[in-house]
Amino acid sequence: MIRPLPKPPSWLPVDAYVLALIGTVVSAALLPARGTAADVAGGASTGAVALLFLLYGARLSTAEALAGLKHWRLHLTVLACTFVAFPLLGLASKGLVPYVLTPELQAGFLFLCLVPSTIQSSIAFTSIARGNVPAAICAGSFSSLAGILVTPLLAALLLGSAAGGFSADSLLKIVLQLFVPFLAGQLLRRWIGGYLVRHKKVLGLVDRGSILLVVYTAFSEGMVAGVWHQVTPARLAALLGAEAVLLALMLALTWSGARWLGFGREDRIAIQFAGSKKSLAAGLPMASVLFGAHASLAVLPLMLFHQMQLMVCAVIAKRRSRDLEAQDPAAAGDSVAGPLSDPAVTVIR
Repeated sequence: MIRPLPKPPSWLPVDAYVLALIGTVVSAALLPARGTAADVAGGASTGAVALLFLLYGARLSTAEALAGLKHWRLHLTVLACTFVAFPLLGLASKGLVPYVLTPELQAGFLFLCLVPSTIQSSIAFTSIARGNVPAAICAGSFSSLAGILVTPLLAALLLGSAAGGFSADSLLKIVLQLFVPFLAGQLLRRWIGGYLVRHKKVLGLVDRGSILLVVYTAFSEGMVAGVWHQVTPARLAALLGAEAVLLALMLALTWSGARWLGFGREDRIAIQFAGSKKSLAAGLPMASVLFGAHASLAVLPLMLFHQMQLMVCAVIAKRRSRDLEAQDPAAAGDSVAGPLSDPAVTVIR
């Protein structure tokens, strides 16, 4: 019987999976894979990435995604935030080099701006804040689907040699490790979709275990190559500051921009949470494919941003909920109940 990950104390503002990620990074620092072990870990990581995207494809309901097109203005707004506004701010971060960020950290900062939005945590926070949950579901799904194509293309265009360039070899790796498994999952959904629904808890552990393997492999390669000597405490603090500014700008843009575009309160909440967040689950496997041996520094900004967005958005979601209760207690009672409102669902996406 597989037991769920233990929950940390309530006073600790970090979820259990983030602690597991930190433990994996520490393990890679103390016991990095070398030689044959590195080859085995690399091969297992490649297989794990393919498995992740096969499961993503099998879980995504094409019918539900097509039905969500009725709210096309909201979805286009979220996509514009994710793949236009975020990348523009990422490009602006070049002005922080070399005084605030090193070129390697800036490449990772830009990469996090190219990653698709989340699904689970966007849904959970939208539910807690009494927003448009169906819209958040569709917006997150559309972003994840588009990201499989758009993120590698934007990385090739904007990162260039930092992401390995856009050679025939890198294109083939993207197709074989990302697109082919995802399409295979879509084709197999008819036969395995029900199984995935019935065993979603077990498969969730497979997801998380695969990503831990990807993180361990990436950080092991970084330790062996000596890249971590480039990250001083001062650089790390500067990176956290830059990410705090990035998150604040996107939270303000999504909320005020959605109001300017004429969206109602529930839609604005869905836009804010789906349009201001980045998916660790999608970004880590993509980074391992795009950056290769340099993936460790590339994923560091994304891992830090992931924890920051969870902590900040949890506070905002609860505040939005309290604001609605103060205005109309009866309306607040009509919010979506059940597992969607459980903050634990935000563990990784």
